[in-house]
Amino acid sequence: MLNRLTAASAALASLSARLPTVPRSMRRLLAACAGALALAGCVQPWDRFHAGDDASAVIARLGQPREVYNLPDGGKRLMWPSQPLGETTVAADIDASGKVVGVRQVLQPSEFYRAQIGTWTRTDVLVNFGRPVETSYFPLMKKQVWTYRYMEDDVWYMLYSFYFDDDGVLRMTQKTPDPLHDPDRRVSF
Repeated sequence: MLNRLTAASAALASLSARLPTVPRSMRRLLAACAGALALAGCVQPWDRFHAGDDASAVIARLGQPREVYNLPDGGKRLMWPSQPLGETTVAADIDASGKVVGVRQVLQPSEFYRAQIGTWTRTDVLVNFGRPVETSYFPLMKKQVWTYRYMEDDVWYMLYSFYFDDDGVLRMTQKTPDPLHDPDRRVSF
C-alpha cells in the first residue's frame, strides 16, 4: 500500500510541476482522487462478500476452492489457501441452503488465538485453517507439529505452529519468525 501511495504522490508532484497554472483547489481535488485510487487497490478479496450472498458468487470470483470441509451445522467451509509460500487462506462459510455466512482471511492472530489447548484436535485445526504448510514429528517431545505461514500486523512474516500429542489433541502453540524471509539466512549465489 505504501508503494501505491508513494507512486500516487510522485505522480501528483510531477503533474503539479508541469501545470503551475492549475488552481490550488483543483490540485487538492486531484490529490484526494489519487489517494482514493491508491486506497481502492487495498480492498481484499474476502471483503467483497456479504452474509446472504449465494455461494456461487464467491466461487465465481475466487475460483473453485482447493479445500472443502463439512461444518457441524450442515454447512461447508470452502478454502482458498496461498500456501506453501503465501501467508493467507481465504475461508468462506456456507450454510446448508448455499448462502454465505461469512468470508474471511483465517491465517491471522485473532483466528489462531481461538484454538483451545486440551480441547481442539487435528480435525479442528484442519477445518479452521486448512492444510498446514509443513508437518513434523518430534519424538523426544512425542508431539506432531503443524505449521502455517502468516503475516503479523501486515508487517512481520511469521510461522504459527500447533503441537499435538499422540492422541491428536492440541497441547501447545508457538509463533516464530519465518526464516524464509530472514535476510541473514538467505543464500546468495
